[in-house]
Amino acid sequence: MQKFNYYSPTRIVFGKGTREEVGNLIEGFGAKKVAVIYGGNSAKKSGLLDLVEEKIKSEGIDVLLLGGVVPNPLLSKAKEMTKEAVKFGAEFVLAVGGGSVIDTAKFVAIGVANQGTDIEEFFFQRKKVEKSLPSGSILTISAAGSETSDSAVLTDDVTGSCIKKGITTDFNRCKFAIMDPELTYTLPKYQIGAGVADIFMHTAERYFTNILGNHLTDEMAEGLFRDIIKFGVKAVKNPTDYEAMSEVMWCGSVSHIGLTGLGAKGDTPRDGDWSCHQLGMAISALFDSTHGATLSAIWASWANYVKDENIERFANFARKVYGVVEADDKKAADIGIEKTVDFFKSVGMPVGLHELLNREVSEKDCEDLAINCSYKKSRSIGSFKSLDYNDMYNIYMAAR
Repeated sequence: MQKFNYYSPTRIVFGKGTREEVGNLIEGFGAKKVAVIYGGNSAKKSGLLDLVEEKIKSEGIDVLLLGGVVPNPLLSKAKEMTKEAVKFGAEFVLAVGGGSVIDTAKFVAIGVANQGTDIEEFFFQRKKVEKSLPSGSILTISAAGSETSDSAVLTDDVTGSCIKKGITTDFNRCKFAIMDPELTYTLPKYQIGAGVADIFMHTAERYFTNILGNHLTDEMAEGLFRDIIKFGVKAVKNPTDYEAMSEVMWCGSVSHIGLTGLGAKGDTPRDGDWSCHQLGMAISALFDSTHGATLSAIWASWANYVKDENIERFANFARKVYGVVEADDKKAADIGIEKTVDFFKSVGMPVGLHELLNREVSEKDCEDLAINCSYKKSRSIGSFKSLDYNDMYNIYMAAR
């Protein structure tokens, strides 16, 4: 094992019926006013919001409901919700939803705790986050892992940059995460599949690293790969299969809680590569595409572009995750990449940009994506292989 510094303070309350515990959990923090952040009408129609409000109020706590968070959550909405939460005097922020809702709630919690400072300052990292309100989450979509992660991602629709980016800080960590798999039963199959792809990729981003020798960490990552492959397919086929949906939900948290990347950071900024996420976020920013689907659409072109940096790593992935017995590393690596493509197809995800966007993708599209992803040619991404604007353009072109 290489050196690491691990911190994960989120209380995880997992299983059937755990939604009932929300009031008691918040009461333990002494808050008297709670801002509840949610997305669309599904939380209302299902009765979940009514239950949450009832349970919180039963503890003598006032509630402000703030809805309207969209997939690929917007900076403008977080700013709007922050103003409302400040007026209300919120002392705790609760997210009821998936990663978009949780990420928005994290920014609201930061904004309320830093009144007088526009959250744009934190979003663009012009100011360092030094305080935040406590926050919690009730998870309704297994995907982003935001319920246990230290990151939060928004899309800038305010300044004109159209950049989708995140901030990473321990102040983003939820105090608790209520994880009731039955809350995911009514999700559309496409959304389940996109979540499965995101979970797979959160693990892959950490697995494909140049800092090796973390054998137990690799075993955990490879086990998670095998579990999400097995139960992700079952979940898409039958969204009311409790065993499958519970495994997917737990995979989602473990994939982004940091365990599968321990030791893979060393002295580098992040514990892994993260190129596919950066490439995918540019697609979401320009075309408003579902996040998990952008990752499956770009995976094979990225993998084939970078694999020769460490072909043994890709071969090991193929052998440990898919049971590939091919002795030649290059052939084994190629089989592993193809099997991953087949897996994405099996959960209904696109494996190319034309499938994702349902149209032909032009060279101009690829140029625009590379410009966005490279922040107008001002940065490189990745650590497995460092990618500049030209590399990004080539990967997008290969993914057409």
